[in-house]
Amino acid sequence: SADPRKLMDAIEQQRCPPLFGSPALLENLARPAQDNAVRPSTLRRVLSAGAPVRPQVVEQTYRMQPADAEIWTPYGATECLPVAVIEGREILALRERTDAGGGICVGRPLARNTVRVIRIDDHPIAEWSDDLVVAPGSIGEITVAGPTVTRGYFGRESATRLAKIRDADRFVHRMGDVGYFDDEGRLWYCGRKSHRVVAGGVTLFTETVEGVFNAHPDVRRSALVGVGPTTDRMPVVCVEMHERRRRNDWLRVESQLRALAALHATSRGIHSFLLHGGFPVDIRHNAKIDRDQLAIWAARRVSYRPFDSSRAAAVRA
Repeated sequence: SADPRKLMDAIEQQRCPPLFGSPALLENLARPAQDNAVRPSTLRRVLSAGAPVRPQVVEQTYRMQPADAEIWTPYGATECLPVAVIEGREILALRERTDAGGGICVGRPLARNTVRVIRIDDHPIAEWSDDLVVAPGSIGEITVAGPTVTRGYFGRESATRLAKIRDADRFVHRMGDVGYFDDEGRLWYCGRKSHRVVAGGVTLFTETVEGVFNAHPDVRRSALVGVGPTTDRMPVVCVEMHERRRRNDWLRVESQLRALAALHATSRGIHSFLLHGGFPVDIRHNAKIDRDQLAIWAARRVSYRPFDSSRAAAVRA
C-alpha cells in the first residue's frame, strides 16, 4: 500500500545512493517508473532479499535507475547470512534458463562459506558424511557451513536437530531450500523443501515449475501447490494476473499456460490451473507466498485425479 511517488520523493530529497527493500517493495516502486513518470537521479545501488527476486522485478527495477546503477540480491537466512550473492545483470542474462524451468540463480557462494547440496531428507541428520552430497546438477537440499552459521535455536531442541548437522568442530545448517549447482559453480534456488509436490512418482519443485508460467506476460506470479494424498498429489498451479488484466481474459491465458506447460520438462503433464484474486503472503516481506493456505483454497475448487507421470520427464531429485 506504500505510495511509490512519495517514496521516490523521499529518495530524491535525501539524495540516497543505496536502497534496500523486499521484492514486493521494488515492484511497487518500479511501477510508475515504467511510464517514465518518476525516475530518481541519485539511486546507484539496490539490494533486495527476503524472498526470491524474479527476473521481471529485476528488469523493472533497472528501468527506474540510472544506466550505471547496480542491483544485488544476496541469498541466505537469519541463521547464516549471507550465503551467496548475484548482480541483476547476471540474473537477466540467465533469464531464458529461469523461464524454461531452471529455477532462480542466486549466484556464487561467498569465499568463507562451504555450500553443499545433499539428498532430500525430511528427518534429522546427526553427523555429516560426504556421502550425503548429490552429484553436480542434481537437485537436493542446500546446506552451508561458515563463520555466520548459528549453532542452534534457543530452547528448541527438535528444531535444532532438524536444521543442524555436526561436522567435526563446526555445524552445518540445512537451509530447508532445494537447489543445485550448475557447471560454472553458480547456485540455483528451486524452492522450499517443504513445498515440493510428489505426484505420480515425480517430484515437482515450486520455482522450476512457476518460472515457466511467470514468463507469460499476463501473469504477475504463480504458485504450485499439491492437492490430495501426501505421497501422490495432484499438482495445481494458482495464478495471479497483472492488475491490467480482467477476469474475462482468463480463458485465453489458461489455454496459453497449458500450451506452455507442455513445452518444458519441469511442467509437462500439469493440467490444472486456478485464477486467484491475490495470493496470501507473509506479513514481514509481503512477498513469500503462503502455499499451505493456497493448497487448502485449491482443494475446495478442483477434483483430485492422479498425476499422469508418463507425460512428465523425470525430474532430478
